[in-house]
Amino acid sequence: MGEANAYLALKLSLELYRKPPAALGDAEKQRLNGAVLRQAEIERRILATPEAASVVLPASSTRQRLDEIRGRYESRQEFLADLERSGCDEAALDAALARDLRVEAVLDRIARNAPPVSDTDIEIFYLIHGERFKRPERRTLRHILVTINEELPGSERPAARARIEDIRRRLLAAPGDFAAEALKHSECPTAVAGGNLGTLGRGHLFPAVEIAAFALDPGRISAVVESPVGFHLLLCDAVEAEGVVGIEAVRARIREHLEGTRRGEVQKTWIRGLFRRA
Repeated sequence: MGEANAYLALKLSLELYRKPPAALGDAEKQRLNGAVLRQAEIERRILATPEAASVVLPASSTRQRLDEIRGRYESRQEFLADLERSGCDEAALDAALARDLRVEAVLDRIARNAPPVSDTDIEIFYLIHGERFKRPERRTLRHILVTINEELPGSERPAARARIEDIRRRLLAAPGDFAAEALKHSECPTAVAGGNLGTLGRGHLFPAVEIAAFALDPGRISAVVESPVGFHLLLCDAVEAEGVVGIEAVRARIREHLEGTRRGEVQKTWIRGLFRRA
């Protein structure tokens, strides 16, 4: 494998598998080799086009990207050693980065042919994909946790249960003391924030805790709830009802999505044409 393909193998391996080629299994290496050959051929054809011939890259662009890569390493020695392990050196990396930037510049130029996204396009997308814009119910919650530890005196199950029941009795008489009680007695890191769990949707809590939390009205304190980590008391500070996010709140995000999709489609069509003309 040449130095250019060695760099391409490293880049694709990190993108596809989040690890260097040397750490891949046999099946992964085989798939990677196929991807490298396909990508190398695509890049060869792109760089042979008239569009590529007219691309002029500022000298600083390659240097800037090379500096970004060097900056990921604690020392120059570590950087060079990693290059050597990848079958590459600094000069080959510089050339490969210049090649990358030229390919990106050509594809960016081709993507300018994508049809513009209109307000009507955005509104149609919003209507067709309404499910994406539903806002689930969320709750702003606090909790107090008392853990169970049968080997620690005072934290055995009956003692832990008695402690949290005492806390609950005090809170039923003075609900405004929840944050103070959490700070004094909760055995969760959230104690320093008055037991604040933040604003959460479903799927973030232990099942029993979630059931109790989403049954609470604002300002109400739960019964004692048991989870695998111990006993909980919950306070619901606020409820955000489920609903639909208005189009104005997502208009810019939809536009960005549609523009990216159209740019990608134009680029793919153009690349397929390079192979048909061969």
